[in-house]
Amino acid sequence: MKKQTISFELTVFDSIEELNGKDMDLMQRALETREDAYAPYSNFMVGAAVLLDNGAIVIGNNQENASYPSGLCAERVAVFQASAKYPGVGIKSIAITARSTMHVVQKPAAPCGNCRQAISEYEYKQKSPIELLLMGEEGKVLKCNSLADILPLGFNKSYL
Repeated sequence: MKKQTISFELTVFDSIEELNGKDMDLMQRALETREDAYAPYSNFMVGAAVLLDNGAIVIGNNQENASYPSGLCAERVAVFQASAKYPGVGIKSIAITARSTMHVVQKPAAPCGNCRQAISEYEYKQKSPIELLLMGEEGKVLKCNSLADILPLGFNKSYL
């Protein structure tokens, strides 16, 4: 038997103002689209902005439904829209931000498991990492170098 540790490195910024210009612009787009989220049930509004290899930015926000499984998270809305609008164009990075109408979200919000798996599919397909910028309503911003960092031992088509 052998034990193995899986770990990853991330960068922690104290605020959005510490980001470089490109990352700050991307997070700003996520913040803007977050305000248009349709979240009447959870009151948890999420915005996502996807930067593509061609320089285009595609946005998405969460869309809830009274039949809960029928809604869709901001990350998947943005990634699926990017793939539909720009087929074959790689994803460089995704900025994600969340806020609640019930309390202040002070820590960065990471993608749910379904979103991690969906983004992982694109990372595997394009054979290059997708950076993640994660932010709550205010405060720290986390930057992960790859979706694979937050989904170790991920499932992909190589198993099929």
